[in-house]
Amino acid sequence: MFKIGKRFLSNQFSFQNYKFIYRFSKELQIKQSETTGNGFYQQQIFTGCLAEYAYYIESNKEALIIDPLRDIQPYLDILQEKGSKLKYILLTHFHADFVSGHIPLQRATGAQIIMGPNAFAPYVNQILKDHQSIDLGSVKIQALHTPGHTLESTCYLLLDQLNNKHSIYTGDTLFLGEVGRPDLAVKSDLTQEDLAALLYDSLKRQILPLPNDTIIYPGHGAGSACGKNISKGSSCTVGTQKQNNYALQLMSKEEFVKVVASDLPTPPSYFFYNVGLNKQNNLEDVNKVIKASLIKLDPKTIKNDVIILDTRNSISDGFIKGSININLKIPFASWVGTLLPYDKDIVLISDKGTEEQAILRLSRIGYDRVIGYTHFEDWVSQPKVKPVEYEKQEFLNKSKNTQLIDIRTKEEWSRGTLEQAQLITLSELSKNLSKIDKTKDLSIYCGTGQRAKIAATLLAAQGYDKVSYCRVGYDELVKI
Repeated sequence: MFKIGKRFLSNQFSFQNYKFIYRFSKELQIKQSETTGNGFYQQQIFTGCLAEYAYYIESNKEALIIDPLRDIQPYLDILQEKGSKLKYILLTHFHADFVSGHIPLQRATGAQIIMGPNAFAPYVNQILKDHQSIDLGSVKIQALHTPGHTLESTCYLLLDQLNNKHSIYTGDTLFLGEVGRPDLAVKSDLTQEDLAALLYDSLKRQILPLPNDTIIYPGHGAGSACGKNISKGSSCTVGTQKQNNYALQLMSKEEFVKVVASDLPTPPSYFFYNVGLNKQNNLEDVNKVIKASLIKLDPKTIKNDVIILDTRNSISDGFIKGSININLKIPFASWVGTLLPYDKDIVLISDKGTEEQAILRLSRIGYDRVIGYTHFEDWVSQPKVKPVEYEKQEFLNKSKNTQLIDIRTKEEWSRGTLEQAQLITLSELSKNLSKIDKTKDLSIYCGTGQRAKIAATLLAAQGYDKVSYCRVGYDELVKI
């Protein structure tokens, strides 16, 4: 197979009267790269917590933004810095892994919201047909409909002022070393195999014929759950991906469907919740969410039916029994959405000064029910658990006579495991408690030590009181 009708909203809000109470947005969304081409300027904006890329493109003081996050201040800052007017907001599809910022960005700027074929939502101002173009200053943006990840998935091809096919913004259709998973838009009459077959056709028809020097700008980088095993890097050429991406190699459609639709990890439960949110136009503004959540609480007043989310980096001094530790130095929002329900109130236990950051990052996935925060020292009378943490050699010695659990992913297991380890990936841990004996000593390890901390608190909350974990990861454990 693989060979080498328009409506413009008035400007309802100025930058000056669109107030934000959070301070962390610009720090958490960073400029990954910038490009100046024939007739345009582009900036790639990276959000590590979600391994997400948004894009700012400008030509002759007209600008567009592709796939913005809910916290829009960084985009407003760029517009103000460049002195440009936002003309378009382009969405590649209805996102599952974060709440998109198209609605607040439109309210703040009056820009049109544009999507590709099969995208039906009350806020969409224009649906582009396949290969239909829009003008941006002296360049054009062409929609390439690429169903497969979802039915509405669309890539956007940038044609510079010399009409060169400079770059393509692939959303979740094509990543570096990977393609979008085909199991998130499954319906009663549409299987993941059906979607994978559509993806095969999309890649063959729309991506592979592009010039080898066309630059691919994906919607996500390594660490995102939107692809099975996304490679590191922020951009690449079409020619390089033809050589290195397993899904773009010579194979039949049947072979492609088999390899792309197999061994898919269970999608995080919040994915389907976020798709629903992203089809609405009535989501609470994020600054109001933060203001309502940024309240200091007395632990004595907290009810038993809330989630106690401990976001501290270290739990060596102990953690509150029943709390779950997911710290801010890992993909925080993704792990919260994977492990915790979205429809319950949340109380934070935070390191001082990080409360607002945690609330903002939770709001990116629609977890808006934070009712307040505390600090660990506030919990004077509540029972605490002292974690059993081991360094490499002590863990290897102690774990010989315990129930040893490897909570890494299947892809990580394929590279090796410790002898006699039971393989239960962290995302599936709560569903597999019947396989874990409460009467035995438990030893847990992961890839870095961070997920093991999460697992230890999850198990403690379920009544497991003989849990230890390793502070280093598998690669260090097997190093001679």
